[in-house]
Amino acid sequence: MFSIYILTANEEIDIADCIESAALSDDIIVVDSFSQDRTVEIAQQYPVRVVQHSFESHGKQRTWMLQEIPTKHEWVYILEADERMTPELFQECLQAIQSDDFIGYYVAERVIFLGSWIRRSTQYPRYQMRLFRKDKVWFTDYGHTEREVCNGPTGFIQETYPHYTCSKGLSRWIEKHNRYSTDEAVETLRQLQAGTVNWKDLFLGSSEVERRRALKDLSLRLPFRPLIRFLYMYFILGGILDGRSGFTWCVLQAFYEYLILLKVWEVQNSPQLYAEQLQTTTLPHLEKVESQTVISNLGTKP
Repeated sequence: MFSIYILTANEEIDIADCIESAALSDDIIVVDSFSQDRTVEIAQQYPVRVVQHSFESHGKQRTWMLQEIPTKHEWVYILEADERMTPELFQECLQAIQSDDFIGYYVAERVIFLGSWIRRSTQYPRYQMRLFRKDKVWFTDYGHTEREVCNGPTGFIQETYPHYTCSKGLSRWIEKHNRYSTDEAVETLRQLQAGTVNWKDLFLGSSEVERRRALKDLSLRLPFRPLIRFLYMYFILGGILDGRSGFTWCVLQAFYEYLILLKVWEVQNSPQLYAEQLQTTTLPHLEKVESQTVISNLGTKP
C-alpha cells in the first residue's frame, strides 16, 4: 500500500470528490494551506488526517510535508484537489511499488477543460512526479510551480489521472494564472541571465520530461512567444482537433504567455512592485538586462 497526500487551498468544490477517489488507500493526509472556505470542514467528514501549514511556494510546501508529516507507508502519492485517483491508476501504482528498480514514477495528466479532454494541445502525455519513496525525493521551486530532485532511478506509469483545471470556473482560473505569471516572470529573468538551453535533451532526451523542460528553456528566448505558443499548440500539436474547448485553451495559454512578458518588463522597470518575489530569487544583474530585449519579445511597446 502507499499513502496519499492531497494538497488544498480553498478547495471546497473539489475536495470531497478528490478524497473519495483516493479512498482506495488506507492512509490519506490532507495538507491544507489555511483555506478560508469549507475545505477543512468537508475533509474532516472523511477518515483522513488534516494538517495545516502556511503556503510559501509549491516546492517548499511539498518538501515540508515530506519531511514533517509521518506516513503509514514508505511510498507516497501526491494529489492536488482538482485531480482524481482512478481505480486503474491505483492498481498500477500498487504493482509498481513492488519493484526495487525505481525510487519514483512519473504519471501523465489528462487535462479536462470546459468539460472536454484537451488531448492534443496540452502536450499529452505530459508527466509529473507523483508516486515515490518519500525518503528519496524532494522538491525545489521553478517559476510558479516546482521541480523534483530524485535520489535514484525513476520510471513511468502507463495509466493517467484526470485534472479538472477549470472546475472552479474561469474567474478562478484567470485569477490563479495572474498570480502564476508573476513567478514565471521572475523565473524568466533568472533563466535569461544564468540558464542555458540543453540542446541534447531537446532533441535526444531520453524522456518526455527532459524534452519538455529543454523546450521550455528554449521558448523563453524566442521572440513573439505568445503568438508562437498559440501556433504551436493549435496547429502543430493539433489543438484545432480539440474543438471549441481546445481553441479556448490555446487562446488562454497565449494570453498567459503575454501576461508573463508584460510582467517581465514590469519587473525590470518597477522592481519595487515585486520585492517579495525578488527576495527569494537570485537576480544579481537585474539592472544589466536590456529592457529592449523584452520589448522586442512583446512585439509592441508597453
